[in-house]
This record gives sequence, structure tokens and C-alpha cells, in this order.
Amino acid sequence: MSDSTMTDAIRVGVGQMHPVPFDVEANLATIGCLVRAAAGHGAQLLVLPETATTGYFIADRLGELAEPDDGPTATHLSALAREARLHLVCGMALAEEGRFYDAQLLFGPDGSRLATYRKAHLFAAERRWYAAGDTPVVVDTALGRLGLTVCYDLIFPEYIRALTARGAELVINSTNWIADDWQRATWDWNGPMVEALARTRALENGIFLAMANCIGQELHFTSLGHSAIVAPSGQLLASAGTVVDRVIVADIVRHSADLTRWREIATYRPDRRPELYGGEA
Repeated sequence: MSDSTMTDAIRVGVGQMHPVPFDVEANLATIGCLVRAAAGHGAQLLVLPETATTGYFIADRLGELAEPDDGPTATHLSALAREARLHLVCGMALAEEGRFYDAQLLFGPDGSRLATYRKAHLFAAERRWYAAGDTPVVVDTALGRLGLTVCYDLIFPEYIRALTARGAELVINSTNWIADDWQRATWDWNGPMVEALARTRALENGIFLAMANCIGQELHFTSLGHSAIVAPSGQLLASAGTVVDRVIVADIVRHSADLTRWREIATYRPDRRPELYGGEA
């Protein structure tokens, strides 16, 4: 992408929230507060978590709660983006042609829907609830080229690398990383771990990354928080920690002497040797 297609610096916001299961009205009210807070901080983009409008464990009510990407919930999100004059990314359950998808919608500051992404990698019981998307999405916007992902997608380095190869400069992850007591106590699966995952994906691809996670309790799981904005070096630009209903912001500076110097040293992508990486596909 040419330099003229992305502003030199943008202010990115990430909203960390606890979606109330099944209560779309309450969640949209929270989202409205986060959008207005982000706009107050001068954010040009706000990223919200996976299934932010409904909560995550909604399988038995998907027929009631999932909506098309031009339905009432999407219309409300569009109006919020237009009111705040920012780009808005939000995870929601999508109903489309008799199927359900774990989806992510991107709206422009004029309220137009710029993209609908359907989660490609489904985790565990999600395979019984949703159909898998089969199309990577990288979107040209006034802020640059954005790569869209939902939660589990971030586990797969090949997928983030593929988005980077398609020109993504900022990868966005709407997520709900969760853990039960056993996962935390036995395997140390916790907030700092998922924050480290975001930092690793940014580092290995030399890209910016914004991850919006849920926080709080749902069923016997805890959403881990630690939403983050990360630089191409893996540097943590901002973290939400474990605060509920919080917006964090960071300035992503596309051109700087320090970033140029870093990229001259960290030539990870051109140094790859794919001919040695055979074996299991």
C-alpha cells in the first residue's frame, strides 16, 4: 500500500466490557458509553469484544439473538459510529441464509458498514453452534489497511501471517478469552498470557495489533480481560488489565525514525525460509 493511503498517526481505542448474557439492550447501552468515551479521548477507531451485543454462551437462544448484518443491532451500531464520527468494530452473532456465524462488523465514521467478517477458526463447542467463515478479510479504510480476526483466529500464526501478506498494517481481534479454575491453576492460562499472545503476533509479523477482550463472569468461566494495543516490536502501548467497562487508547505512529530503525533490524518476514518448513500442513 502506498504511503498516501494511511494517515501518519491514528489514535486507536479498545473497549473492554462485560456483555450481559441475552440482554442486547443493556449491552448496546454499555457500548454507547464506550463509544462516547473513546470519542472523548480522540479515538478514530474503537474495537469491541467478541459477541459484545449478546454475551458468549447463547447457543440455546441463537435463533432469537443472532441477527443479519443489516438488522436492528447493526443499525444501532452504525448510528453510534456516525454519532461519534469514528470507525467502530464490534463482535456479534450473525444470522445469514439459515446459518449462524460468530462475526465481526466494521463501520466507518459515516455509519456505513465497511466489512462483515465471519470467524474462520471455531473453538470446541463453537463448531456445534456456528458455521465457519472461509474468507480472510483485509479492508482498506481511511485509517489504513485493517485485518479482521475473532478470538481463536489469533492462535494460528499462519492466519495472521496471511493477513499481513495481504497488506494488513493493523490486525484487529475481537475476543473473549476465558478460563475456568482448572485452566488457571493447572496451566496458567490467564490475562497476562493472552496479552503475551497479542504481543507475539505483532512482533513476528511487524504489525500493529489491537485486541478487545471481555471481562467478568459468565457461567463457570471468567473472561480474562487484558485487552491490549501493541506495536510492531511487541511493545505494549496500552492494556486494560482487569478493569470492567474501560476504554484504552494509544497513538499508532506509522512513520518514525525509531520504527524505521526497528524494522531495519527486525527483518523477520524477509528472513523466513519456507523451503525448510515442510511437514504437517
